[in-house]
Amino acid sequence: MASSVIDSELFKDQYGTKSMRQVFSEKSQIQSWLNAWSALAQAEALEKIIPAEAAEEIKAKAQVDNIDMAEVRRGFKITAHPLMPQIQSFSRVLSPQAAKYLHWGATTQDITDTGLVLQIKAAQRIIEIQVHQILEDCLQRAKQYRNLVMAGRTHGQQAVPITLGYKVAIWAAEFGRHVERLQQGKRRYLVGELGGAAGTLASLGDKGLDVQKRYCQILGLNEPLISWHVSRDGFAEFASIQALIAGTVAKIANEIINLQRTEIGEVEEGFTMGKIGSSTMPQKRNPMICENIVALTRLVQANASLGFSGMVQEHERDMTFWQTDWSYLPQMCLNLSKALQMLHQVLTEMLVHEDRVKENLSMTHGMIVAERVMLVLGHYIGRQRAHQVIYENCMQAFKQRKPLLKFLLQDERVTKKVDEATLIQILNPENYSGQAQEMVDRVLKQYSALENKKHS
Repeated sequence: MASSVIDSELFKDQYGTKSMRQVFSEKSQIQSWLNAWSALAQAEALEKIIPAEAAEEIKAKAQVDNIDMAEVRRGFKITAHPLMPQIQSFSRVLSPQAAKYLHWGATTQDITDTGLVLQIKAAQRIIEIQVHQILEDCLQRAKQYRNLVMAGRTHGQQAVPITLGYKVAIWAAEFGRHVERLQQGKRRYLVGELGGAAGTLASLGDKGLDVQKRYCQILGLNEPLISWHVSRDGFAEFASIQALIAGTVAKIANEIINLQRTEIGEVEEGFTMGKIGSSTMPQKRNPMICENIVALTRLVQANASLGFSGMVQEHERDMTFWQTDWSYLPQMCLNLSKALQMLHQVLTEMLVHEDRVKENLSMTHGMIVAERVMLVLGHYIGRQRAHQVIYENCMQAFKQRKPLLKFLLQDERVTKKVDEATLIQILNPENYSGQAQEMVDRVLKQYSALENKKHS
């Protein structure tokens, strides 16, 4: 029986994706350690530290199916050591000649840290694909709704007009920056580790750095400038980027939740017959996918704090915290991958109710463009005085729930400077979306080029 929703047969597909579960499966973790041992042996053979025959055998037999998992689990209980049971089990698969060179010159954390980096590399590949997909989704929607004028809102209230494409382009720009962060972060956290007992490579003599370089090259990882046994900022950065991505994902989902509210009803996450919003209220069309997304992102961001705590290490190695890496990083990757998968579904199936968009735009009977009226009048009587004049008229219109134009036409302070035809024209919210469309075009230009380059 599973003890976690991540592994639960009932809930696992709500908290993670199949591809990410494979990356962080028990077999994948052990295979990553075996890959590190294989690369170490090959590097040492190239530097004439161990026999080539031993390295070839270690490489050939470094397969997780050769490991007796039951024996390893028993070994954990006896040794209380995270790696010795693996070494013992793998040694039994090897010939005596090869076995004596297994793990030569390395320390436990060299293998486990490097193994985890290999898993992170595979996880990042999945996340990058998903982030690019969301970026493409947002670009497509931004282009589609570039000119759909809607009410912009600040402090939960209608403010001035924007376009829906402008709103979505803001999402796209954030995802574009996340693409850049993922690319830039690789060189700092996709780094191999080989330092020996205290990180000095003393066990490999004057060939330590040469072995380290070959080891990282074989694994396809960056070479460290200096050992990072107690420098966990790389994992913290990876966790931070995931938390940042989760923040954007949550913002989009939460925005759709709010726009789907009965009182607004402008955007909906998507609906097909069979989707049920409530067990007791048959009429409900709840944004349940978006709500699931927000829940997942909260888990991602909460776990990210462990990355920062893990940076506090003692002396040259400290086991009190680094084993948490095996827990919080996989959980973050699983939860984020699922949130991204769900968001892709939402953006693909998203319904836009243009009739409600237009109704809401005119809901305040012109007050949504009161700023524009103020600025036009301000040219004649000054901005501060115009603000007071329009403020007084707006409060009357708000109180009596009548069009702003009615009160403006009754106010000589306004009509002496601005005629009725001009007031009618400037009170049309369709004419006051600023340069929202041009900003959409800028985002489309920058990040469409990025996506085209990726596909070329």
